Amino acid sequence: MMNVSSRLAHCLPAVAILAVVLGISGCQQDPEPSITDDNQNTISQTARSQTSETLSETKQTISAAKEQQSQLTILALGDSLTEGLGVASDANYPAQLEASLQKRGYKDAKVINSGLSGETSTGLVNRLDWVLQTKPDVTILTIGANDAMRGIDVATIEANIRTAVQRLQDNGSTVILGGMQIYDNLGSDYVQSFAAIYPRVARDMNVTLIPFFLEGVGGDPKLNQADAIHPTKEGYAVIVNDNILPVLAPTLETLKAADANGSVNASEPVAKSTPTETM
Repeated sequence: MMNVSSRLAHCLPAVAILAVVLGISGCQQDPEPSITDDNQNTISQTARSQTSETLSETKQTISAAKEQQSQLTILALGDSLTEGLGVASDANYPAQLEASLQKRGYKDAKVINSGLSGETSTGLVNRLDWVLQTKPDVTILTIGANDAMRGIDVATIEANIRTAVQRLQDNGSTVILGGMQIYDNLGSDYVQSFAAIYPRVARDMNVTLIPFFLEGVGGDPKLNQADAIHPTKEGYAVIVNDNILPVLAPTLETLKAADANGSVNASEPVAKSTPTETM
């Protein structure tokens, strides 16, 4: 018995050490899996794919921004003379003007027809918030004929035109004002006072003036419809080529130069004599 006990006593320290070693070994965490070459390739490919998609989206965004910046937006704002009452949609002056500008090299030119038959200067002012959403670079404003036919006070017409011009300018649009004249059936004083609105507003508000929007067309039965008021397709061609483009073209060149220089300059009024012919 003494020999067995002695042997046990002698072996106990070694057993205890072995138990501790086994216990510590059992508590250790499994080693983290190593990144294999296949995993590295997968991660690399995913990163390249995400980068490629991001670059593609960025290029598309830049391209869209450049396209938007390069587009020339012209707002044709007025009444039935602008809308083109009685002619086909491609025969009114906004449509013919857009086609002419594109032939002249303004490939991104867009002329928005915002003419409304029967429109008065008061009605036009009331819808300005809506039309200004087009953010026009240039606005050709032709309004007042319907006011005059109704005998509306000249001071009211002028106040509305001034309001429209000011709001267009505040919106960053360069305004070209189309002058109007009327028949003498309302009396010479009214006729003269009405015609005087346009050069006065153009001078005071520093806008380019088309002295008489219907010059060369008004009163000519060959260029007007049966009502003797609204132009035909041929009449609108005269208006575009002879009355609008000679005034609009220098304005567009000025805007192009200002854009190249990173600045915006107000266009100077065009000095022309006002024709005596009436509608």
